[in-house]
Amino acid sequence: MKNWLVAGAAALTMGMTTTASYAQSTTVPGEQVGLAVGAPLPEGLYAINTFTYRRTDGRNDADTAVNIPVLVYSTPLVPLGGRIELLVAPPTVFVFTRNAAGTPNKDISINVGTFVGGIWAFDLGSNFGVSLLGGVYLNDLDGDRGSLFNGTTAANPISGAGRIPVGTPILPQLSSNTYRFGIAGSYTGDGFNLTANLTANIYDSPGRFSGSVGNFIGPIRLSDALNFDLTATKKFGNFEIGAVGYGTYNFDISQFSAAAGNRGRFALGGLVGYDFKIFTVQAYVARDVVTGATIAATPFSRARSDYSTDGWIRFIVPLYSPAPAASPIPAPLVRKY
Repeated sequence: MKNWLVAGAAALTMGMTTTASYAQSTTVPGEQVGLAVGAPLPEGLYAINTFTYRRTDGRNDADTAVNIPVLVYSTPLVPLGGRIELLVAPPTVFVFTRNAAGTPNKDISINVGTFVGGIWAFDLGSNFGVSLLGGVYLNDLDGDRGSLFNGTTAANPISGAGRIPVGTPILPQLSSNTYRFGIAGSYTGDGFNLTANLTANIYDSPGRFSGSVGNFIGPIRLSDALNFDLTATKKFGNFEIGAVGYGTYNFDISQFSAAAGNRGRFALGGLVGYDFKIFTVQAYVARDVVTGATIAATPFSRARSDYSTDGWIRFIVPLYSPAPAASPIPAPLVRKY
């Protein structure tokens, strides 16, 4: 179980948010909880898939989901005692509108730029580990442009320039490559997984989309962000159970920022997992306890916080590990009397 947890930890350093309700970070807050992110992986090849579905309290808010398939190669390279692990992931975002009666609904999917990166993970002894991560979401290369036009226009709330098609851009953070850096620490002794992880998302701000729509939108001001994922679980045989917490913090919430007015969020929840030997499954649910998202005031209600609930499921599958080196066959002892 420890090996699978670590495998998932390495891979799930990549994911993304979906709408403004996620604030503006590209990496999805909570995508790494339940995983011993700080511990090094055994050499081998691993496949991990994490899916999250999110619903906010706003009656007409869209539901959002993210699917993150990841391939991890834990190499035999251990410079200075730290294992080198290579990662690649092509995440996809889904949006499921739930408008009031009489208003059309439309479900959409958006390809986020492929994530490529690496981890340098150290075993410090006594069941403690620490890791460093660096990588980039290649939004400028193969991310979607994030345009949705319903036939009307409005003032651009992000750049303040001109008028833009309503609903554009859907994911303003895809207007720039996202540079990702992380540091994590884990304790994995006695069946415990106690892990803390910090993840930074850095942008080329202002970002721009290509093409005629991108030129029409103009520059987009993006906020750097810091995510934090916390895990405290315990294994009982093949079962695992425990608590998780995660959140995000946006540094720029000024008027024209993509994260305008939304400092971030923090959620708490619980996790259960089961080790089927050939693969491991984890599921967890969390609810916001603090959020910067708001539901606008109406003639019948005042403005209030727009809390959200997240559901997650994760599969961790080891694909390959090198065969252990065969022990040399001892030579027969021959004595002459």
